[in-house]
Amino acid sequence: MNQSFTGVSTSRIDEFFSSQEKQAIKLRSSTREERSEKLMRLKDWIKTNQGEIRKAIYADFKKPATEVDLTDTTFVLLEINLALKKLAQWMAEKKVSTPTHMLGSKSFIHYEPKGTVLIISPWNFPFNLTIGPLVSAIAAGCTVTIKPSELTPHTSALIRRLVEENFNENEVAVFEGGQEIANLLLSKPFDHIHFIGSTNVGKMVMKAASQNLSSVTLQLGGKSPIILDKGINLRDAAHKIAFGKFMNCGQTCIAPDYLLLHESQQDLFIQELSLQVKRMFSSNPKAGALSKDYGRIINSENLDRLKFLLNDAQLKGAKIIYGGKIIENELFMEPTILEGINDEMLLMQEEIFGPILPIITYNQIEDIVNLINQKPKPLAQYIFTKENFVVDFLLKNTSSGTVCVNDCGLQFMQNKLPFGGINQSGMGKTHGYAGFLSFSNEKSVLKQRVGRTLPKILYPPYGFRKIKITQTLMNWLFRK
Repeated sequence: MNQSFTGVSTSRIDEFFSSQEKQAIKLRSSTREERSEKLMRLKDWIKTNQGEIRKAIYADFKKPATEVDLTDTTFVLLEINLALKKLAQWMAEKKVSTPTHMLGSKSFIHYEPKGTVLIISPWNFPFNLTIGPLVSAIAAGCTVTIKPSELTPHTSALIRRLVEENFNENEVAVFEGGQEIANLLLSKPFDHIHFIGSTNVGKMVMKAASQNLSSVTLQLGGKSPIILDKGINLRDAAHKIAFGKFMNCGQTCIAPDYLLLHESQQDLFIQELSLQVKRMFSSNPKAGALSKDYGRIINSENLDRLKFLLNDAQLKGAKIIYGGKIIENELFMEPTILEGINDEMLLMQEEIFGPILPIITYNQIEDIVNLINQKPKPLAQYIFTKENFVVDFLLKNTSSGTVCVNDCGLQFMQNKLPFGGINQSGMGKTHGYAGFLSFSNEKSVLKQRVGRTLPKILYPPYGFRKIKITQTLMNWLFRK
């Protein structure tokens, strides 16, 4: 049905894009049944090729099969199931109540597809973060162009195969390749661009989108903190944090980037966290390098970056209290926990995106608000506490794209909640209904009755009678 494009010419992209523009106009009138049939095709393909998905992601960075099922495939299936269940409700026109000054008219919101959509997806969850947005775009009735990451070539090839076997290229197409392909695609006037990746690249995507006034959804990252209040269940918190931080080797946009720990529980918590990490991922680097439950750093460039951050922190006073072992030819970095942290360290100035967790102690919950607020607004914030007033205080005095209380990363799986960042950590929301909306235009419609109505009475010329009517209207509004 379809074909992939590598080293493609500008003329070929022009030809392809023109075909999607024409198809996007036809899809404006697509029915729920037509969109649902496409989603069912996706679901059936995933069911048939579940083993292939595991193999492709393992080939790219040795991610465990069960983790692939939990963090890549399961979420996509949840998105498909929710869309199939709710699509009729999402697509239905929404009535809007008529205010007194508009009596005689009727208003509603009509949801139309934005049109041509570009999805640029990352390497860290290459299936989830590509096909999840695709589900939302199909539900909204858009044509889709996918640019998967060149850093996960096996998964990108699998995604290309998925598209080839289920769609015509004028509806969904895949362009494999590096930055040169991304730049060619970003030069086209897509109606909407959905990007997941780093803040720096997000800025470049937004700049390119501005040339065509394309709307954007940007899911970025940042330095997401964990706040551990005094009196919490240390074992429960350590168990959840160990998984949320070190799953996927910490290469997760919502992974906690640093941990703020009440000083009264420092020793006990570090002991418990070390125990939980050891149980999950093995503290022996030789065993860890062969572990089936712990993946790898994506490539040597990122491993070198993490080594530099770790060395810089140690030179500036940080102490490794767990882990720190690296096996370069395996692209392996042991889960690593640090204390003795200060803001001069590079790992406190940029997103770590790897298996390094700095720990900072505090005395009063109020003390950490300035520390959090001095940094760009993160994608996530994690609060472990037994006290509702602590949650309320932090919600009101700090800002983040998402918040999760007494767990770590679980908010991503709740696809009835809108997911996204704020400012430096992104803009726009995705998942479920929010994802449908991000690929839709909420078109406002007002129907006025034929005949004499209040607005028509007030058309020029403005004689004495119309001036009095206007003054009466203004007096009424001031009294409201």
